[in-house]
Order: sequence, then C-alpha cells, then structure tokens
Amino acid sequence: MIRVLVADDQMMVREGFSVLLNAQPGITVVGEAVNGREAVARVGALAPDVVLMDIRMPEMNGLDATREIAASSAGTRVLILTTYDLDEYVYQALRSGASGFLLKDASAQQLADGVRTVAAGEALLAPTVTRRLIVEFARLAGAGGAARAPLQERIADLTERETEVLALIAQGLSNGEIAAHLVVAESTVKTHVSRILVKLGLRDRTQAAVFAFESGLVTPGGTDRRG
Repeated sequence: MIRVLVADDQMMVREGFSVLLNAQPGITVVGEAVNGREAVARVGALAPDVVLMDIRMPEMNGLDATREIAASSAGTRVLILTTYDLDEYVYQALRSGASGFLLKDASAQQLADGVRTVAAGEALLAPTVTRRLIVEFARLAGAGGAARAPLQERIADLTERETEVLALIAQGLSNGEIAAHLVVAESTVKTHVSRILVKLGLRDRTQAAVFAFESGLVTPGGTDRRG
C-alpha cells in the first residue's frame, strides 16, 4: 500500500485529490497539510511514501518544503502538483529534491499512475513539460566550468558502464530500454542504477538525471558528451 500525504492550501483541492487517490487500488491518503511547514511536520509524524506538493502555499512554499523533506526523509518522495508548466518552477522543483512534476489538470488515472511511478523511484514529468525546458535550465545552472568541476570529480567514482547508464537515464530511457540498448539483462541495469545512486548520494533517477545535466555528462541537446 502506497501511503500519500496531500499538501495544498486549498481545501477543495486537498479533498478532491484525497477522494481520487483513496479510490485507487494500492493507494491510501494518510494525511493532509495546508502549507509547506505543516507538510514537513506531517512527513516527520506519518512517514508517507509520497507527498503531493503544491508550490504556492503560505508560511512555507512547496519548494522549500520539498528541500527540507528531501534532506531529512530518505524514504519519502515528493511529487510536485501545480498549474504552472512553463516557468522556472519545473527546474527549481527538481533541484529542491522533487522526484516528479505533474499538472493539476491531470486525470485521476494519471495522478494515480504518477504516485505509483514516483513511489517506485522512477522519474516523472508532466507530458507538457518538455525535455528541452529541463535541459535548458540545467545548461544555464551549470554553465561555469568551476561549478561543474566538483560534480565531474564525483562522476570519476563511477565505472565506465555506470557512467554510460547514467547518461542514458538522463536521456529519458527506462531500465528496459537501457537494457536493450546495452544488450544486457534488465536486472543488471537495476543493479547499475542502484550503485550509481549510492555512489553519487542521490535519491532516485530524477536526481540522477539532473546530476548528469549539471555535471556536463549530458549536453543540452540531450547527448552523451563522451560520444
């Protein structure tokens, strides 16, 4: 059973999401929060698997709350829910530690699938949030060589195959697609992904993709710079 906390300052939104998710098999809403500060506190008390997090909330916004949750709770992942898809919030949310990004006009099935995807440690972006936008923010944030140097040093801890897998993760490939590309078993890819996350101190595939962009491993065009 996937345990979910819904954080939004609008009561109708909270209740609506709660009703939709509780009707889905394998998902239960264990609590609600009216702002980011309460969300952080409730994560500490309830230890949910996933937090549905609004961005614009009073007292503490969703980005700051996500940052605190990511720093303090290794087991809780954050799925950002917002009406905004074409501004800096997308990249800021991922930088803050969010594992996914979904628009509030998503269907009940998309919402449930999003929760399951994030809970499983996979990356999730709304269909309307294009890779081009994410890559552009990553390019701008990691523009200086000095800023990239420490990240590149961390990549040096990876094996050649792990580095290759990291680049493919950043290009949006699933474990199955990576396995087909490398002609290896999917279980082997899962092992590589787990080792990459441990070595780089990352939470999930979403953070691995952001790291690959910011370190310069993957270029803004989405290609592996090695090749």
